[in-house]
Amino acid sequence: MIIVGVDGSVTARAAVEWAAHDAFRMRLPLRIVHAVDRTPYQISKYPDRPDALLIEGARTLREAEALVHERRPTVEVTTRQVEGTPAAVLQEQAKEATELVIGSRGLGGFAGALLGSVSAHVAGHARCPVVVVPGGHRPVYGEVVVGVDDSPQCEPALAYAFEQAALRGATLRAVHAWQLLVPAFAMDAPYDVDELRAAQHKVVGGRLEAAHARYPQVTVVESDVSATPVDALVEASGRADLLVVGSHGRGALGSMLLGSVSRGLLHHAHCPVAVVRT
Repeated sequence: MIIVGVDGSVTARAAVEWAAHDAFRMRLPLRIVHAVDRTPYQISKYPDRPDALLIEGARTLREAEALVHERRPTVEVTTRQVEGTPAAVLQEQAKEATELVIGSRGLGGFAGALLGSVSAHVAGHARCPVVVVPGGHRPVYGEVVVGVDDSPQCEPALAYAFEQAALRGATLRAVHAWQLLVPAFAMDAPYDVDELRAAQHKVVGGRLEAAHARYPQVTVVESDVSATPVDALVEASGRADLLVVGSHGRGALGSMLLGSVSRGLLHHAHCPVAVVRT
């Protein structure tokens, strides 16, 4: 099941469209979720009065459901209102999800900033891939970008990226960013640059080859870039339909599970970003 969080914002609408298309491609049902958060306003329910938050939430869900029927009429869709803070609601819902989708900027609900506390929390905690979708229309480029390195931690992101590329009939661009660790005062590098590049390429190529064997129909383009991972992937995201990155987090607290690369990409990428738990 794919789950998408909505709050009535423009980016939530973009997230619903994204989720509808992915549900169609993956042949999965779609659940639209709205969090009824009374905390910011200290609003309680009164038996003798209409519940304004529930009424507004129901309207938001109806509009989102109508959008799914318009874009992908064959997708099975359900809606759900859940009492609680958006972060807590989404974290709980993610336990049932194959993929969780949220908009990048909300109305103070699911994502108050490009990487607000909610999106950081959810991307750090959810065991399923979390896709953060910006608003605005983008052309289709037919390319999925994934960040790869020489660690086993990139393998879940690779598997997800290959699946997405296969479902879309897209090219997969695997970006490996690396930098030479040369002291500022050094006149020459203490190692052979070409040799180092070849060694890195061999390790990364091995991980790509293993993942590619499961999706042989996907065309893969390898990009070795001498740059920081964030700079290289932000640049590649300019002509991508989706950017996939591993969370690479270590720790036990919320957004601490997001590494600096995934956090930087959520702030600066030009396309939707999928954060895959590693």
